[in-house]
Amino acid sequence: MFQALRAGASGFLLKNAPPEELVHAVHTIAAGNALLAPSVTRRVIADYAKRPPRPENTAVLDRLTDRETEVLRLIATGMSNAEIAAALFLGEGTVKTHVSHLLAKLDLRDRVQAVVFAYENGLNK
Repeated sequence: MFQALRAGASGFLLKNAPPEELVHAVHTIAAGNALLAPSVTRRVIADYAKRPPRPENTAVLDRLTDRETEVLRLIATGMSNAEIAAALFLGEGTVKTHVSHLLAKLDLRDRVQAVVFAYENGLNK
């Protein structure tokens, strides 16, 4: 699963997912969003939390502004753009801009990859 996410997968479901969950996942991914099966999310988080930061990514983190780093930390907690906007007293459009910028600067495709990156680099604390 981790290799698939690193390779650019936008979602992951267990093979025993019910058909309606699969249909929902296809629509979610087709809409440009990402999806992880709730039952594996905790395992993903736990595995990445155990890993030390990857040194090659720490230089990449320096490209982010303080606000982008803060937004990335909140993305890693599972917050939506609306929740991040409320937490940081920003407009939702401003949060979307920060998310777009940090994804571009880190060469990430979507929020799932951003969460993985954040956990790999210890930003989940």
